[in-house]
Amino acid sequence: MSSALPGSSSGIGRAIALRLAGAGANCLIHGHSHIDAAHTTAKEIEQLGRSSQVVLVNLAVPEEQDRLIQECFAWRSKIDIWINNAGADVLTGTAANWSFDDKLAELWRVDVTATIRVARQVGQRMLRHGGTILNMGWDQAEQGMAGDSGEMFAAVKGAVMAFSRSLARSLAPQVRVNCLAPGWIRTAWGNEASEYWQQRAKAESLLGRWGTPDDVAAAAHFLVSPTASFITGQTMMVNGGRRNEGAAP
Repeated sequence: MSSALPGSSSGIGRAIALRLAGAGANCLIHGHSHIDAAHTTAKEIEQLGRSSQVVLVNLAVPEEQDRLIQECFAWRSKIDIWINNAGADVLTGTAANWSFDDKLAELWRVDVTATIRVARQVGQRMLRHGGTILNMGWDQAEQGMAGDSGEMFAAVKGAVMAFSRSLARSLAPQVRVNCLAPGWIRTAWGNEASEYWQQRAKAESLLGRWGTPDDVAAAAHFLVSPTASFITGQTMMVNGGRRNEGAAP
């Protein structure tokens, strides 16, 4: 079994890659800015007894999106699982100081356009032998969240969720397409978030805690496994049960 995971050098993507490798999958790891992390993840996969390959491309560029696909299918002619987890980070680092317009443009290039272009091309290849595609949404995209970040991510991830439902119809029955919609997951931003956001994340989950990358990885593993063979065109929330509480500062 072979899997390709755009956006798997760290955080949620890394957790998914290790979960799939532990279940027997060979994994192609994609990264862009976190080069060392991508190679570290690949080594961890090999320590689990599976083969791994690293591809470094900038998914904001269409030609680089195409190169990712070409290199993936050069690595393995048959890809069983494709997980589009790559996303632009506009909340930490220098991008946190960008204008709203610049953040939105980058999110649209990476999270939406890249997901759509890549998933469509991979889906056409998978029609020959079957497979499953998993995209990444956001649990608050359907109900909305106040503030600049809420507006941006709701628009971007809402688009991915809607696209996934349509792609599932286009590729059925040979290829299953689903979407994960994580809630408050403690990744790099969560580790640095202020006390306000720490408390809000816990308060908005019925389970009273942050989610972890491993929580998302477990859901991803289920959706791409044969156990979920009768599930397609769906969005699964991974948020500990959502409370509609709190307001953006």
